[in-house]
Amino acid sequence: MSFCFNFDVPTQSTNPDDVDGNELQNGKNDSAAKHKEDDAKPAEPVKEAKEHLPLSDPEFLLRDAVTETVTIGSLPPLHFLNETVFEKTASEREDEEKILCCNVEQRSDLISGVYEGGLKVWECTYDLLELIEKDGETFGGKAVLDLGCGAGLLGILALQRGARQIHFQDYNSTVIEQLTLPNVLLNCPENDEVDSEDDKEGRGQGKVQEEDGCKKKGKEKQEVNDGDPPAKKRAADLSQHDLLTKCRFFSGDWSTFLALVKKEEPQPKYDIIFSSETIYNTAYYPALHKTLNKLLAPDGLVYIATKSHYFGVGGGLHLFETFVEQRGIFSLDHLWDSEEGLQRHVVVLRFRKSKENLNK
Repeated sequence: MSFCFNFDVPTQSTNPDDVDGNELQNGKNDSAAKHKEDDAKPAEPVKEAKEHLPLSDPEFLLRDAVTETVTIGSLPPLHFLNETVFEKTASEREDEEKILCCNVEQRSDLISGVYEGGLKVWECTYDLLELIEKDGETFGGKAVLDLGCGAGLLGILALQRGARQIHFQDYNSTVIEQLTLPNVLLNCPENDEVDSEDDKEGRGQGKVQEEDGCKKKGKEKQEVNDGDPPAKKRAADLSQHDLLTKCRFFSGDWSTFLALVKKEEPQPKYDIIFSSETIYNTAYYPALHKTLNKLLAPDGLVYIATKSHYFGVGGGLHLFETFVEQRGIFSLDHLWDSEEGLQRHVVVLRFRKSKENLNK
């Protein structure tokens, strides 16, 4: 799997009210710009948010599914749909947004405002999983949001390790319905039935090999050829599974997602928010920052896994750090920094309580 972005990003019109990437790159520090978060407009039309309810009969989502598994240290195995097979069967899947065919035809990892990269498991997700394993976080009794979830591996891990509720959000409804939700189902144990030998064999396909408790830098997968019979993942009646009842699924732009959940009483507050490879576009920073500000619990933590720079779009950690510092609401600390190649990082955000800004 390649972890290089191949972005197809159209030229975006500028808005004088935005705090955009050009201002950050030029080192401007206009104090008035710091507080325009509520008025900032995204560069692309927003996608209306909606909640996706698990189907009463989810069996067909897993029918003939070919899966792979990642195991990192002491973490429970995480099962997810094989990317190669997913792409080859794109034409057979429901896709009102038409992102599956666009993704395959254009061979692009991102089509701004249309498809935001949720069909791939990006490299920094594994970095954050390894950090969680190292720190021993168990999520017991916590409310967790997987923001920009894609395949949902971070939220699924929290689900398996005792979180009391997990909400998954991705820009694209097709990603939620055809990838995130099936992956959650794959990780709900079937208590009343035992997997057949074919199921076990299929579940092992593409397993990430481990050396000394750590994943190799290159994932070793079993290639799936056109002529190979797909491994079948049998599904029991999972619609009322205890783990699935802890989950909710949302799609849409961050600004409309925030507006949707803010209507609830009481409004959700999350102890932990995960966000992996989501700060690649500076135009999205205002909506992301506002969402984190409004939804994070007072003592909550935001874990962001990212690259130093995203070629083709211009975002990256340095620009995001500058943006956060300008706002003065969160403190940002580095938890892990890579030393090789295109540098990758895991950082944590928490409220600066002394600023008395929790309600800003």
